[in-house]
Amino acid sequence: MWAFVLFETLIFTAYLVVYLIARIRDQDNYLHDQAQLDLRFGIFNTIVILSSSWSVARCVQSARAGRYRPALVNAVLTLSFGVVFLASKIVEWHTELRLGNGLTTSDFFSHYFFLTGIHGAHVLIGIVVMSVVIHEIRSPARRSQQLIETGATYWHTVDFLWVLIFSLLYIVR
Repeated sequence: MWAFVLFETLIFTAYLVVYLIARIRDQDNYLHDQAQLDLRFGIFNTIVILSSSWSVARCVQSARAGRYRPALVNAVLTLSFGVVFLASKIVEWHTELRLGNGLTTSDFFSHYFFLTGIHGAHVLIGIVVMSVVIHEIRSPARRSQQLIETGATYWHTVDFLWVLIFSLLYIVR
């Protein structure tokens, strides 16, 4: 899992460097297009994803203590936060598309849709991972602490990447 996390982080970092170079080369247009994003979506999604980070950490902590009922509750909560994040992102994409901002509208929106789309795919994978974790926690015969912690590691990677994406797309001016 750690090799995968490192690989994913390097891939995202490389793409973020490409984004930053493009932004430096065309700063005025990037700033103009960035100003069209609704910061409320970005803030809401950040709160949701950071809340999911908290709940998955609580899941691991409870499982380590042998408290599987609270671990299960927190795993379900983490999965739910992932679903809320994706639903919010879909609403945001729909809003941007309705405003005429699509994948081919500008370089900024190409980067925006690519980065948030790839991240959304990772959240979807995380939802599947958390479903496996929930399945593991529900059965005393299958309770693998390693699997629970591996799932949490993946989830934290997705959280970390969102914080970078949020900062660069929504905050940094």
